[in-house]
Amino acid sequence: MLTSAYLQTVTRESQPVQAKAPVSRTFIIEAQALMAKALSQMITLDPSLLVVGDADAITEANVRTMRPDFILVDIDAGQIDLTEAVRISRGVLPNVKICALSIHLQPDVMQRCLSAGVDGYVVKDVTPSELLRAIKSVLSGETYVDPRIAGRLLRRRSTNDRYPDPNELSSREVEVVRLIVAGMSNKEISATLHLSEKTIKNHVSRIFSKFNCTARTQAAVHALRTGLA
Repeated sequence: MLTSAYLQTVTRESQPVQAKAPVSRTFIIEAQALMAKALSQMITLDPSLLVVGDADAITEANVRTMRPDFILVDIDAGQIDLTEAVRISRGVLPNVKICALSIHLQPDVMQRCLSAGVDGYVVKDVTPSELLRAIKSVLSGETYVDPRIAGRLLRRRSTNDRYPDPNELSSREVEVVRLIVAGMSNKEISATLHLSEKTIKNHVSRIFSKFNCTARTQAAVHALRTGLA
């Protein structure tokens, strides 16, 4: 005889097991213990993010131990050599995403961080929800910069000779660089412009050559500073 308890057991066991959402491992580099704890509490508000630890500096040993997908680095203490921190981190984990955190709402500070190789720049007065959005944007492969800084860059319209004349880009290259600024991958740009991915790669290579840069983050900042985006 099929009892009620038996039927409930069979029903539970027959239900498909739902796969858990992937969790991204986050490592916080913060000199102040109280700030590190506050950041940890904010980040863990999102169930897809797991804080695996914090430290006051990046070393090969702690990166190897923590195995993070994402590293948040507070650069304000003045003790962090960001270029070296990026080199160490990617020497252990080539695909790790790195984001700088600072109080400075200044384009030049952001530019130095992006030039050091980070994937994002977050200003400390953002809301917890905006911090989480920035982290998830970087984890998804996008470049994140505070939109207020992007606005300042557009207004400045730098005339520094280090940056190319916008007229040096073709109309198609302008379209491509604007989509790079929007955080799109070559595949996404290909779909948006209805061009082959190989054609997009060629456009990106020419943009890098004209901008005298080797990274998408640098190209994006150059485009903002020259008013292309």
